[in-house]
Amino acid sequence: MSGGTLVAAQTLINQATSAITQTNLLQDDAGAAAQEGGNNIDGAVNLLLVGIDAREEGSSVTSVLSDTIIILHIPETHDQAYLISIPRDWRVEIPAFTKTGFEGSTEKINAAFSYGYQGDGTEIEKRSRGMELLAKTLNKITGITFNGAALIDFNGFASVIHALGGVDMCVDEEAESAHLGVDADGKLVQGWYSETNGIQLPDGVKPLVHKTGCRTMNATEALDYARIRKSLSDGDYGRQRHQQQLIKAIAKKATSSGVLTDLGKLNNLTKAAGDAFILDTQGIAVADYVFTLKGVAANDLMLIKTNSGNLRSELIDGVSYETLDDESLDMLAAAKTGTLGTFLIEHPQFIAKSG
Repeated sequence: MSGGTLVAAQTLINQATSAITQTNLLQDDAGAAAQEGGNNIDGAVNLLLVGIDAREEGSSVTSVLSDTIIILHIPETHDQAYLISIPRDWRVEIPAFTKTGFEGSTEKINAAFSYGYQGDGTEIEKRSRGMELLAKTLNKITGITFNGAALIDFNGFASVIHALGGVDMCVDEEAESAHLGVDADGKLVQGWYSETNGIQLPDGVKPLVHKTGCRTMNATEALDYARIRKSLSDGDYGRQRHQQQLIKAIAKKATSSGVLTDLGKLNNLTKAAGDAFILDTQGIAVADYVFTLKGVAANDLMLIKTNSGNLRSELIDGVSYETLDDESLDMLAAAKTGTLGTFLIEHPQFIAKSG
């Protein structure tokens, strides 16, 4: 690009992303800005992506858990990207967190966000603390320092998918919903899930069944499919794979010419993203991220699974946890050192189906 074109492009990107809430989600050793010399995205990049299921005030659910935890790793070449899903039931040591008076414990990693979220403050402050403790937990276990982080809740995901006009998804295994039903007229009905009794629906409404095959899904269908685990043959690993596929589908649709060349769609998308995300770029301008990573297209997203996609459950004091094998820990170490590509050449079983 010429100098003038580059400045104009940076201005446009800054305008488009100005609505996104930005705050500090990463502190201490977990964030690159805390390291000597500050954040640097010239080399390999690790980003922490977290999705939460934030219930409405008055809900019977008293805690906010991180249902989706993904490390987005980009190698030094900046021409590829890897989505590494962290099992939400992974048994880990969650360190003490003085900001909420949490003394530390050993339990499922998705509880780390909740222990940081608890306490007084605005919703942004509470969510920021949740991300901080989750990132601190991951850093303590893996040594990974994050160059940035993004937090989104399911309502935010829904608004982005709606702005895109739906996304193209391929159902790889028939799956029964735990949250949605279909009435006699074929209309979707919102239900709720009970750990003891399963999906709860009005009389005459049957659970929605996602049939195998490829099709365009609206926001309700896509998010429901990405949340299912009980009816899948590989449980939470299937859900991780479907969540990764949804992120890839969103990336494909968002970067398609039909969106990028339609100002109305583009404005709707940027507004939805602004309402949905909380972002931490660790001091790097969003435009700089865009230009640095411009060589990574949606098709360059590779989906990665821990434990080669095999369940490793362990029952401790009546609670079922997931554990990671030594090769999975080596894989995370490779993401830390920027050698993940080499690791995957030697361990192709860690690569998941992309669609």
